[in-house]
Amino acid sequence: MFQTTIARESSVEGVGLHTGVCGRVRLVPAPAETGIVFRRVDLENFPIEAQGHNVARVSYATSLMKQGVLLSTTEHLLAAIYSCGIDNIYIDIDSIEVPILDGSAEPFMQMLEHSGIRRLRRKRRYLKVLRPLQVSEGDRRIGIYPADEFRVRCYVDFPHPLVGQQEVEMLVSPDTFRHLLARARTFCFERDIEPLRAMGLIRGGSLDNAIVLTQDGVMNGPLRFPDEFGRHKALDLIGDLALAGLPLLARVEAHKAGHSLHTQLVSRLLADPSLWTVTTGEARRTQTDAYLTALSQAPASAAD
Repeated sequence: MFQTTIARESSVEGVGLHTGVCGRVRLVPAPAETGIVFRRVDLENFPIEAQGHNVARVSYATSLMKQGVLLSTTEHLLAAIYSCGIDNIYIDIDSIEVPILDGSAEPFMQMLEHSGIRRLRRKRRYLKVLRPLQVSEGDRRIGIYPADEFRVRCYVDFPHPLVGQQEVEMLVSPDTFRHLLARARTFCFERDIEPLRAMGLIRGGSLDNAIVLTQDGVMNGPLRFPDEFGRHKALDLIGDLALAGLPLLARVEAHKAGHSLHTQLVSRLLADPSLWTVTTGEARRTQTDAYLTALSQAPASAAD
């Protein structure tokens, strides 16, 4: 298993969900050992590494901050990159917030599939969890446990006839993410729209980039999956776990958790080196290998 980057650039532009500010994102190949790095091209390419120590705030999205430079709503793009097994990439952005696009990770997956994959001559390193760690707040909790693969289990419970109790459990690979989670969109309740806007949030929100739940239905159906809400929460979870900085060999279980608990788990995990080790893993062909091989053989096309 070798480190990877993308084979060629791709880009997209759109509006930020919370700021309402238009921005352009360009994915750029990066050398081995770079990791996932955002670069604010509007601020002289200021780099913000997608790592737990750069988490700024996580109320309704996961934001990163370094030396006072902020970048918001990173989780959907990070989920796509992380699930695709891309180790090194520059994410050039000219705005304070990653565009929400259609509210899912699907557009980012399309960008990555367009970009293709290039293998690098450096062994991939994994963060392998050795001992369990749990974080809880009331009836919300999340835990990470030893495993030889990356698996997540996500449970949600919302008092709404279209949601209720939903649970998603899966081995995370490019193929499973692509088919099970990527198209699941973010959502909100109609009753929360005005309070959120009064807080200066969801200024870019619309029926085109979020599912809006009314008291007993959905304003802008149809749903893409009957359990789209649980799937999207699993997508968010994977995006936040990308802040571990390396591919995980672990099992993560989230029960009614959200961005705050996700990022607390990552921070506490990284702060205690006795809980994990860094390994190159076994050199064997996996689902990820097969998917990356297919992408690397895709024909090149224009950057945009």
